[in-house]
Amino acid sequence: MIPWVTAEILTPDAVSVASVGGVPRGFAGWQRVLQRQLAKTPALYDGVTTSSLTDAVQVARELAQDVDLRIPTKSGPHALHIRPVLGPNRDVHAIRLWMGPARASVPQPGLAIGAIWDLDSQTIAVPSGFAELTGISPAEYAPRISIAELFQYVSGFDRHIEVLDLLADPSPGAKLQFVGSVSRGAGHTGRWCVTIRARNDEHGRGAWLLIEDVTTNQTVDQWPDLECVGLRESHRRAGTHLAVIHLEHTGISHWLTDPAPWIRWDYLFQPGDVIHPDERVHLAQMADHVRAGHTLRATVRTLDYTGGYSPSSVVIYPYPGYSKQPLALVQFDAIRDVASMPELAVVGTGNSSYSRQVGYDEQLRHRVAERMRRTPVH
Repeated sequence: MIPWVTAEILTPDAVSVASVGGVPRGFAGWQRVLQRQLAKTPALYDGVTTSSLTDAVQVARELAQDVDLRIPTKSGPHALHIRPVLGPNRDVHAIRLWMGPARASVPQPGLAIGAIWDLDSQTIAVPSGFAELTGISPAEYAPRISIAELFQYVSGFDRHIEVLDLLADPSPGAKLQFVGSVSRGAGHTGRWCVTIRARNDEHGRGAWLLIEDVTTNQTVDQWPDLECVGLRESHRRAGTHLAVIHLEHTGISHWLTDPAPWIRWDYLFQPGDVIHPDERVHLAQMADHVRAGHTLRATVRTLDYTGGYSPSSVVIYPYPGYSKQPLALVQFDAIRDVASMPELAVVGTGNSSYSRQVGYDEQLRHRVAERMRRTPVH
């Protein structure tokens, strides 16, 4: 079967192949891949060149519209189909191309969306099509998510720090592609391929992303290894929870264990709100001490599910690997006894220090209900 070719166009000056037939290609040369595809369909050499294909792709990119062409050849009519992949602002983040005999059955390409990481807000803007990807419920969709939420969706890879370094420092030419597992429920897994290029221009300071759902019927279900299960269970029984935090931004970047059930860290308009404003300054000031190898203990106020702030005991460790950013491992301990996820109250009432909504509460209520439903009753 002739596969779809997905070319990322995440920056104005670059075009490379992200995947072919759902198989990641890691920024392969665009023209080289096209030549290989043409070689598999020699009849197309009669009416198509890599230059004409590039021109057609440019039309689809500029107009953000589908392109369908009929190409006469000595072996009969052939077809060229180009489909743009749009981001949250309707910009083209990638194009998908298929060419073959006009009478051939055209396979349905997997779902793909564009996304935009904004360094200032520490959020990723995603279009509504995000809710159609494997592992996402439409009721969970919000137009912006944190990097910690992205990592909660897609797991099963070990390049988190590379991703965090790229997103925290959008240097010209920085790029990265990774594939991770996503849960489809009941122990079943799918796969996402995420392609990223840093940007710092009139379109913003951060990065553009392409997220492809490369789940197939042959995707092998993956189960957590014993080390991972043991780590999470030991922390759960001890009542502690471990996260990676960027000390300058103070938002939670990645949960290494189950998220702390008393901390509202997800569905926030500003991920940094998870820490009380007074403590954010102190955490940022700790960065040099932590990077020097010191372990620090403190009490910080963390956002809770009633809209207010509650004290949490934290132990801050230096990040053990290499990172260009002031990352730290932070162990959270509840100061009060928290038996389960508290019911979400209306933000802005009760003991809340806010008079405004701090996040997407309707979506959060759905996620909290799902967590409670999956939590075993002892």
